[in-house]
Amino acid sequence: MRIQLLPSSFDNTGEVSQHQRLTCFVVNDSVAIDAGSLAFSCTDKQRQKIRDVVISHTHLDHIAGLPIFIDDLFARLTEPVRIHVAKEMAKVLERDVFNWDIYPRFSELTNDHGNVMEYRIFEAGTRFSAAQFDIMPVLVNHNQPSAGFIVSDGISSIGITGDTAETDQIWNAFSACKDLKAIFVECAFPDEMETLAKASHHLTPQRLVNELGKVELDCPVYVSNIKAMYREKVVAQIADIADLNLNIVEVGKVYEF
Repeated sequence: MRIQLLPSSFDNTGEVSQHQRLTCFVVNDSVAIDAGSLAFSCTDKQRQKIRDVVISHTHLDHIAGLPIFIDDLFARLTEPVRIHVAKEMAKVLERDVFNWDIYPRFSELTNDHGNVMEYRIFEAGTRFSAAQFDIMPVLVNHNQPSAGFIVSDGISSIGITGDTAETDQIWNAFSACKDLKAIFVECAFPDEMETLAKASHHLTPQRLVNELGKVELDCPVYVSNIKAMYREKVVAQIADIADLNLNIVEVGKVYEF
């Protein structure tokens, strides 16, 4: 299984920056987990293959590229783009994004081949299929509702927390997954910004350590969703953490498990 965090920022020379402002993971070039930078940074191969987009929650940094991704593909879609969301997320997208004022309501539009977008509603704790994957959504502690995911291909699994503060369900689910090969976890703010982290339901390095202490995991943990303005501080604080298999996600790198 291959997973890549798509770029969302560029430096003053036009090269990809490791600063992350939008979130979109792509698995095996065929499924997007969130869509923050999907339209802007996916490859041509990914644009041709991705027809399943799984949304963790509806904050803008996780959905910004979704309407433009569908817009780009509108005329040549031979099957709809399937948006996997909780019921409440679909309502927010229809009310606040695909509402004819911000962007067309693609769920009501067709091209020469039929529908161009459809919602696939998931429920926490109930597995669903997206492309070749089996995905388990698990509620986490962020915007309500928000979900993390266990993505499985029948041989191995990877865990993705999405945005979250302290939570138990996702760690219990990770612990129970016997073929888990890696976890991708958020850590948005440095330790000295704990008050803001709590208010916005995010983690800091120390709070992440506390979360990891809840379970025993025999797989690497990759840290992502670091707020761009605080990346250097967060990376330095994570580097000071001993005895944990913590790695910083490299934006644009393809990880294979």
